[in-house]
Amino acid sequence: MNDDVSVAQILSLYNDRSPLPEAFTIPAPWYVDDRIADLENRTVFSKSWQVIGRTDQVSKPGDFLTFSVAGEPIVAVCGDDGTLRAFYNVCRHHAAAVASEPCGHVERLHCPYHGWNYGLDGSLKGMPEFDGVKNFERSANGLVPVRVATWEKFVLVNLDDNGESLEQFLGGIIRRIAALQVTKLHYFGSRVYDIACNWKVFVDNYLDGGYHVPHLHKGLNSVLDYKHYIIENEDRYCLQSSPMIESNEDAATGATRKGDRAWYFWQYPNFMINCYRGYMDTNLVLPIDVGHCRVIFDFYFSEVASEAARQYNQESIEVGDRVQGEDLGICEAVQRGLNSRAYRAGRLSVRREAGEHLFHRLLAADLKGLSRSAFAAD
Repeated sequence: MNDDVSVAQILSLYNDRSPLPEAFTIPAPWYVDDRIADLENRTVFSKSWQVIGRTDQVSKPGDFLTFSVAGEPIVAVCGDDGTLRAFYNVCRHHAAAVASEPCGHVERLHCPYHGWNYGLDGSLKGMPEFDGVKNFERSANGLVPVRVATWEKFVLVNLDDNGESLEQFLGGIIRRIAALQVTKLHYFGSRVYDIACNWKVFVDNYLDGGYHVPHLHKGLNSVLDYKHYIIENEDRYCLQSSPMIESNEDAATGATRKGDRAWYFWQYPNFMINCYRGYMDTNLVLPIDVGHCRVIFDFYFSEVASEAARQYNQESIEVGDRVQGEDLGICEAVQRGLNSRAYRAGRLSVRREAGEHLFHRLLAADLKGLSRSAFAAD
């Protein structure tokens, strides 16, 4: 993007007040300009609740996990009292990380640089060879805390000390997910995909109301009743759902995607939950830079212990991997097109792309510093 064009001018290219029948997508510069990506880090990702891991990773005292949110290193740890806490993963001495593994178990948080030790409650416990230092208050030099909360099987943090509670942020999706009883499912495995596209391209693809499914996902399309696919917007989430049909058109998909209905939830800005009978996968979309993102898939099943269950679950993951491969290719093609002088913005299908419209308006509210209104009620 031409640096002569200001960020304010780029933001003004999108009219977030247009109703869906008149709306355009957010414009191409929002996907390709480094300054927009930087603004997203400072607004969208620094001020929203972000998933950083699973509750089973921090279920016992001493269990910890680490993650990065908006470029900030974070550690969440279960304390000796059983309370989950989160901190910036930054030693107060010379800024090294006090937890260097993705997850694990510790008796204390130990900085490997100069040996400073912190309790599981974040308090500073010891500083080797620090005698003689004046005007130093140990109690004021514990790890800096971060807001943390849990929901269903997920651990979330918020870097904004003055932001909404998790319950306020999630709104109606809490009730909708609770009805599916996903807490009865068990974590089985993960897959990570690095994609050469802006993170919003992946979200747009997810939220197109199944528009691309008959064209791109032949196997998945064979088990969905596409004509009765429903899109519902509320608060900061979109639910896409479809009745399911029995089909042998694609044997692997038919064998592993079962139930009366498929449920596809998106929670602003970057978290998806996909449910079938006895199955859930979650998709966490993380911006790497303006042209690249990483998507973490976690897979959950009703049975994980037996050899037959493990084989079935692995086959199910392979079906998901195939679908993701199809999405990966198209998302990277879209990113290339967004860099073309031939494209500025597109229109939205009223029948299919209401979720994408909600996403773009919520995003615009954050980037423009506007108060959020009840977009879903329009």
